[in-house]
Amino acid sequence: MVGKTFLYAQSGGVTPVINATAAALIRQARADGDRVLAARHGILGVLQEHLVDTASLSDAELDALGHTPGGVFGSCRYKLKSLEDNRREYERLIDVFRAHQVDCFFYNGGNDSADTALKVSGLGEVMDYPIQCIAVPKTIDNDLAVTDNCPGFGSVAKYVAVSILEASLDVMSMASTSTKVFVLEVMGRHAGWIAAAAGLVAEAPGDPPQVILFPEVPFDRKRFCAAVRQSVEQHGYCSVVVSEGLRDADGEFLTAAASRDAFGHHQLGGVAPTVAEIVKQELGYKYHWAVSDYLQRSARHIASATDVEHAEAVGKAAVDLARAGKSGVMPVIRRLSDQPYRWDIATAELDQIANREKKMPAEYIRDDGFGITEAARRYLAPLIHGESFPPFGEDGLPEYLRPELVEIEQRLPAFRV
Repeated sequence: MVGKTFLYAQSGGVTPVINATAAALIRQARADGDRVLAARHGILGVLQEHLVDTASLSDAELDALGHTPGGVFGSCRYKLKSLEDNRREYERLIDVFRAHQVDCFFYNGGNDSADTALKVSGLGEVMDYPIQCIAVPKTIDNDLAVTDNCPGFGSVAKYVAVSILEASLDVMSMASTSTKVFVLEVMGRHAGWIAAAAGLVAEAPGDPPQVILFPEVPFDRKRFCAAVRQSVEQHGYCSVVVSEGLRDADGEFLTAAASRDAFGHHQLGGVAPTVAEIVKQELGYKYHWAVSDYLQRSARHIASATDVEHAEAVGKAAVDLARAGKSGVMPVIRRLSDQPYRWDIATAELDQIANREKKMPAEYIRDDGFGITEAARRYLAPLIHGESFPPFGEDGLPEYLRPELVEIEQRLPAFRV
């Protein structure tokens, strides 16, 4: 029996484990004789017919792919308009699918990617080509609806928790004569899941981080300064974790660039120095700040074993859904219990996920707005469990895969987006 042809693409900001999903998906497809093409740089690679046959990757390279950060095939931020507004691009997608006899398109991404996948999943009837489309979840922001958590989040949560613990021990040791306040900025545009993960370090009153600033809680300068002063007076120092999406009482970002990405999102970043300057102006404490930025989402060297298992599971499940003839769906993680942590994979319709956003529940944020509750701890703790270290070479560095990806011959005229 002739196998199916699948097309896989990565989208949006990458994660420490998105390549683990790719490797698991490719391996699952190979097991049944199916072919997997991969698009270079997400949906743009599909439109421009920049495709790679993953058969060129050996089993050893697939293993290495599974523990390599970044997006080996390349990602992008590109928004498909509606069919009515830009039929030309949808016709091109169908032309590419038809030219390479693609049965199913897998789009591995977050909220915006789910929207793209939902649009593509409806093309079959409109354009008379039987294409399936399945979204595969990933996002460090952990803000996808329906799924219990998002592959990529657990590893970033682990990195942030470890980082604030280690940095706090540094500050603690120097606070009597030097730095008294450390501010760590983490990602999270509208949802404070990553910032919340830092709260796992605080097992007893007074433990760092003493202050967490969530996007869900409007920033109050006076209350913030009072909390920092109290921590310094009681413990000698204060560690602060702030989400990049922190907003004031009017709902405006504390820091946001004028530029926006393809999806209309403000470029964020730089809230840590803003918060640190408030500490200096109001309290006069010596401070240091850091922005975790790309470091948090590429830290495969300290990935959560649970997160890797999730990432691989959704990749395998996506192939199973394709073989079952499903379209317009996403494999999602379903939590069965907290202690012991048990989970499985379920299936969700994309219209229940696309353009929706899961923020931190109010019951996960402490009454004073500066920390997490026990309910949040029960949710978060299992997601950072276990280690899945990459192999290290004799030079002391991780052995990450950087393959030479040779594109297959194009069959269509060039296309300009």
